[in-house]
Amino acid sequence: MKNKQSVFERMASKATQATGSTAAFLLAFGTILIWIITGPIFGYSDTWQLVINTGTTIITFLMVFLIQKTQNKDSLAIHIKLNELVAANELTSNRVIAAEDLSEDELRILEKYYGKLAEMAKKENGVHLSHSIDEAMQNHQSKMKKSEVIKDKKPLTEKDSIKSTSRPKQSLTSSTPNNKKLTK
Repeated sequence: MKNKQSVFERMASKATQATGSTAAFLLAFGTILIWIITGPIFGYSDTWQLVINTGTTIITFLMVFLIQKTQNKDSLAIHIKLNELVAANELTSNRVIAAEDLSEDELRILEKYYGKLAEMAKKENGVHLSHSIDEAMQNHQSKMKKSEVIKDKKPLTEKDSIKSTSRPKQSLTSSTPNNKKLTK
């Protein structure tokens, strides 16, 4: 895929990476130390205080927008990746693909369902029963074999891809993905 980021996106990404670095923290800390040390020199005047207040306010104001821009992009990418995983696995419920669009009551219903699954998982004798290095190797080999089969098939056009992945919308009722009622 070509990287067609706008100038602002590239700038925001680089700025948030730079400001999250150790060097940026040390620079900010050094600035505060210099400001504190110069306090007696300037007699702790109102101008001395105004310099640090104005500087930090401007930086904070601008950083809010840069961080939010980066966070929005990261959040969207995570949603897309999770949606791909849900859509690709035939054992998962497609109802959760657009979970961020559900009402808070609908999310609470799903939370109870997955909370029940978590309780059942805790009763098992540990992570080693469900996850192992051998299992990871088998999954990887299976994926490699499937990718070889896919390479041999005729590629789909974007229109074909949309047709093959579109699903009818399902309404979310007060039942769980397995249609078992949960009480509130």
